[in-house]
Amino acid sequence: MTDLINARPERMLSVRELFGIDSDLEVPAFSERDDYVPEVDPAYRFNPDVTLAILAGFTRNRRVMVQGLHGTGKSTHIEQVAARLNWPCLRVNLDGHISRLDLVGKDAIVIRDGMQVTEFQEGIVPWSLQRPVALIFDEYDAGRPDVMFVIQRILERDGNFTLLDQNRVIHPHPHFRLFATANTLGLGNLSGLYHGTQVLNHAQIDRWNIVAKLDYLPRQEEIEIVVARVPAKASERGRALIDAMVAVADLTRKGFATGDLSTLMSPRTVITWAENCEIFRDPALAFRLSYLNKCDEAERPLVAEYYQRCFGEELDESWMREASAS
Repeated sequence: MTDLINARPERMLSVRELFGIDSDLEVPAFSERDDYVPEVDPAYRFNPDVTLAILAGFTRNRRVMVQGLHGTGKSTHIEQVAARLNWPCLRVNLDGHISRLDLVGKDAIVIRDGMQVTEFQEGIVPWSLQRPVALIFDEYDAGRPDVMFVIQRILERDGNFTLLDQNRVIHPHPHFRLFATANTLGLGNLSGLYHGTQVLNHAQIDRWNIVAKLDYLPRQEEIEIVVARVPAKASERGRALIDAMVAVADLTRKGFATGDLSTLMSPRTVITWAENCEIFRDPALAFRLSYLNKCDEAERPLVAEYYQRCFGEELDESWMREASAS
């Protein structure tokens, strides 16, 4: 895809064949890949409802937001759909350091014919708007208010974007697509889990055409993903170990839901635990280093109980004595 601005999807693909979802929907796709297309992860497992929501964004130019707890794979889900469509994709993390100038653009000094001149450098928003790019605003609910109002301009159906400093109106490329991910859906840090998230303007949330919720995978699918990420655990013994690890993770999520725990195990944490098992050759030690030490001290005995229930053995006795003493 040598000329990105003039590129267009050249073919239609069956959702049933591409994602194994029982749907007659066909989605546009590019024939060639370029440097902006994410790499395909063959181990990734797609949530059917969320996949259809994202595909609606690609097919019908809907603004799609994916909401869910950390570690559910929200941004990766969008990227992996784009990867299978060969659709160029850019991901912007709206942390506190992203400014309005980063999104819109700013004047910069450049060298032209051996002389320094001031030239306007487009930000990521106008650059993406003019190309068939899927732009993902990651951690959408952590964006600064001045940054969020810049984004609000392109959430409308027409989505024209005005560069005030340039007296220029940018009309979106017909195959520009916009996505976002969020932990809290703009409600702020009510759970105490996501410090730095903002309460978002409801008028802006209302402009998102589709909001999909992504939960953690069913237990067996999570086991398969962990095994795919850590192939050394593909044996019968390894799978039994991963099964017990995912069982611990399930208990932490239920404990979090009932208010007994303030820190849950995401699938990312389970994968880290499995990887650390390969390093330390001790599931209990790897568990402490991967997850337990992140927990509040008052909650660690309960977490140790979860471990004992799933593994049939106590954690290291010295650690238990330290926990009791504290």
